[in-house]
Amino acid sequence: MDQQPFLGLSMSEMQRRGPEIQESMRLLGVEFPEAMGLGVGMALIFLYDATPNPPVSPAAPLASAGASWAATSDGVDRISRLPDQILRNVVSRLPAKDAARTAALASRWRGLWRSVPLVLVDAHILPAFVRPERMAPGGDDLSSRLVVAAASRALAAHPGPFRCVHLTWSHMASHRAEITRWLQLLADKGVQELAFINRPWPLDLPLPAAIFRCTSLTRLHLGVWRFPDTASLPRATAFPHLRELVLSLVVVEEQDLAFLLNRSPVLEDLTIIASQTAVCLRIVSRTLRCVQLGMCALADIRVVDAPRLERLFLWMTMGRRSEHELSHIKISHAPNLRMLGHWQPEHHELEIGNTIIKAGTKMSASTMVPSVQMLALEVNFEARNEVKMVPCFLKCFPNVETLHVFSLNSDKPSGKVNLKLWREAGYIECVQWHVKKFVFQEFRGKRSELAFLKFIAESALVLEKMVVMVASKYFSSVDDVNDKLQPLASAKWASEKCKLIVFKSPSTDGASPLWCFRMASDFAQSDPFDLMTAGAERSTGASVLRDPNTL
Repeated sequence: MDQQPFLGLSMSEMQRRGPEIQESMRLLGVEFPEAMGLGVGMALIFLYDATPNPPVSPAAPLASAGASWAATSDGVDRISRLPDQILRNVVSRLPAKDAARTAALASRWRGLWRSVPLVLVDAHILPAFVRPERMAPGGDDLSSRLVVAAASRALAAHPGPFRCVHLTWSHMASHRAEITRWLQLLADKGVQELAFINRPWPLDLPLPAAIFRCTSLTRLHLGVWRFPDTASLPRATAFPHLRELVLSLVVVEEQDLAFLLNRSPVLEDLTIIASQTAVCLRIVSRTLRCVQLGMCALADIRVVDAPRLERLFLWMTMGRRSEHELSHIKISHAPNLRMLGHWQPEHHELEIGNTIIKAGTKMSASTMVPSVQMLALEVNFEARNEVKMVPCFLKCFPNVETLHVFSLNSDKPSGKVNLKLWREAGYIECVQWHVKKFVFQEFRGKRSELAFLKFIAESALVLEKMVVMVASKYFSSVDDVNDKLQPLASAKWASEKCKLIVFKSPSTDGASPLWCFRMASDFAQSDPFDLMTAGAERSTGASVLRDPNTL
C-alpha cells in the first residue's frame, strides 16, 4: 500500500471510532474480532503499514497482458528472440505466480523463472477464489493452509537466490515445522529482504533460531514473535549485510536487542513498534542513521557512541511501566544528530553527557547538542511544571531551525502559565537566532497556548513561517478562530518576514501527532514531522493571518 500517515488516537477515541478502525484494518486484510482488543488492533495496523512494499505487484497480472505476448500477424514470436538477459529482466519484475507461468509461453521461456532472483509474496500466490485474510485472534483456516502450501512449494522449487520474500498471512503457530523449513530454505538460497510476520494468535510465538542462519539479509521485518535467547547461539552468529531492521509487537529482552545491534555491523535503520516489553536500548554503532521507537514503553535509551546517527524518533511512547514513571534517555556521543522528537517532558527524562536536564539547569557546552536542527515536542500547556521544562530543553539545542510543538489536551490545569513565564526563562538561542519554521499543532484557544505563540512571535528574529493547526471542535466558526488569534496577529513580531498560516487540524481527538514509520526512515523526506502542513499556504482550507508581502 502507499505510504500514509496515521493518527495517534486516545483510548476514548479508539472506543468511539471502533467501526471506522475495524474498516481500516479490513482494508489491510485484518479481521477485527471483539476479543482482540483495540490496543492490539491498532498495533497491527501500524505493523502492516510499516512493512516495506515488495518490488512487484499483481495489479497488472500476466493474463491481462495476453495481447502483448501473442505472436505478430506473420506468426513470428519476436519477443522470445530477445536476449536472455532481457527476458530474465522481464521475468524478475513479475509476481512469483506469473513468473512461473511464463514457462508455458514458449520453449524459450522454460526455466527462465528459475534463473532469476525470486520475489515471493505469499498473498500473491493464493488461488483467485480465496480472499486472503490476516485474522486475529483465531487459529488456522483455509487461506492460511493454502498460503503455507503454496509458499512451501515455491520456496522448494526455486533454486534461489531470493530477492524479496514476504510471509505474513499464515497462522504460523499451526505450522511450526513448515516455518522452520522455510527459514532453512531462505538461508540456503540467499534471501535478501524478508518480512516474516506471525498471524496472531498467539502474540508470543517463539521465533525459530533458524532466522539467524539467514546471513545474506539486507532488510528484515519481524512481527508478533517472542525472540529466542541469543545467549545460546554460536559466537559467530551475525547479520553481516543487514541494513534495515523492523521489530513489531515482539517480546525481546535487553540483552537480545543488544546482541542484534552488536551482530549487525552495517545496520543503518532500526525501528521498534509496539514492543511487548519495555525497551532498554544501548546504542553503540558506527553505522546507525535512524532509530524509531513507537507505541512503546521506554525504560533506558542510551546513545553511547553513534557517530552517524541523524534521526532519533519517539512516537506515542510512555514511561517504563506506566504513564507516571519517566523513561531515561541519555545522549552521550551523536555528533551528527539532526532530528529529535517527539519529546514529552511528562514522560521523558533527558540526560546530556553526565547532566540530567531539569528546570533551571545551567547551560554549558557539555549540556548541549548543537547538531540538532529539527525538534518536535509534545507539551501540556496547562501543566506549569511541565511547561517550565520547555525553555531549559530548548536551550539544549541551540541550532534548531525547525520547531514542531504539539499541544496535548488537559482538563485539569495545574498552575498558571502566561507570557511572563516565558519572558522570565531567559535567553534561548535557537528561538532568537535560528528557528525559521515553527509549527504548532492542536491549538484549542487556551491562554497558555496563546502566551507561547506570542513568545515565539516576539522573540524569533529570523522566523519565516509560523503554522498553527487549529483543533476545530473547540471553535464554532472561522471568525471564532480569527478572534482567538487576533492578539497573535497584532503582536509586535520580531521578524518582519514571517508569514502566519492557520488551518484546520485533520485530527478529531488530538491525542498525538500524525506519524508514518516508513516516511520517517526515508531520507528523501526532509521533515518527517510535517505530514500535513508543508503546503498549508496553498490549501483551500488555510487562512493567512499575517503576510509580510501585504504589510
